[in-house]
Amino acid sequence: MVKIGDIELPDFPLLLAPMEDVSDPPFRALCKEQGADVVYTEFISSEGLIRDAAKSTMKLDIYEKERPVGIQIFGANLDSMLQSVEIVEKSNPDIIDINFGCPVKKVVSKGAGAGILKDIDLMVSLTEAMVKHTKLPITVKTRLGWDHDSIKIVEVAERLQDVGCAAIAIHGRTRAQMYKGEADWHPIADVKNNPRMHIPVFGNGDINSPEKAQLMRDKFGLDGAMIGRASIGYPWFFREVKHFFETGEHRAKPTMEERVDAARRHLQMSIDWKGERLGVFETRRHYTNYFKGIPHFKEYRQRMVTTDDSEGVFKVFDEVYEAFGDHQFV
Repeated sequence: MVKIGDIELPDFPLLLAPMEDVSDPPFRALCKEQGADVVYTEFISSEGLIRDAAKSTMKLDIYEKERPVGIQIFGANLDSMLQSVEIVEKSNPDIIDINFGCPVKKVVSKGAGAGILKDIDLMVSLTEAMVKHTKLPITVKTRLGWDHDSIKIVEVAERLQDVGCAAIAIHGRTRAQMYKGEADWHPIADVKNNPRMHIPVFGNGDINSPEKAQLMRDKFGLDGAMIGRASIGYPWFFREVKHFFETGEHRAKPTMEERVDAARRHLQMSIDWKGERLGVFETRRHYTNYFKGIPHFKEYRQRMVTTDDSEGVFKVFDEVYEAFGDHQFV
């Protein structure tokens, strides 16, 4: 059994990664239904929270069916981060996660996200202060280091643990790599194999098949997998991994009926949460994967991502099912 604080999780849990404009309540609900053991919100700016910025505060919405759920925040200013902890606590999450890994320039330029990998002492002191400021478990998501020459993730993880971090998820790339090349899980395994480490160590990066998840578990010995891009538009990834673990076989791909139903529910939940305009717009990024692999599908895909009203998109879903209902996915 894996534990984050007092939260008990199954052996080798699967975690939905915090992804900007992806890991919102509708998508988290779908992933939870399909086997995600822990889900995280999109990352939230601490500065946005303390200014009561609408986009930031909206991301605090969580629902009972999601639990255990973590709210992720980012920032580099101690006072702002501590104030944001107090705001986040009011949403009653199960976990507060600190983003020390986002490589995007607008975040890094402020010393936040992966930018803090240039100042490990600040990274540790921020974590320690936040641990002392709340009774909720504080976890961290980070990268291997700023660049190849500054990888000290074994030492960093141990220091974070020593100041009270309850779990750590590590993406197997440096900030300099962004999302290029292959994720290197060996340094993450080094963290796990450090005899002084006793908190869960989760791997992240390039887990795009059940076999990869099994490799992370069995060869690299990590405590769980944090799934990101493989789940976008494909919440079934979680159940497929678990089925593979249990049987050694691949689960049948979701049918066209399942895909259309998920797309419809996803869009409707997004509209209910964000309103018509944003609901329609922000669900578009998922459609390519929902219907990936269907021949002669370009016209339908184009209409899905350019139609501005939900009634029109729902109509396209109906047409897709009528035209491709018997398509067999492999």
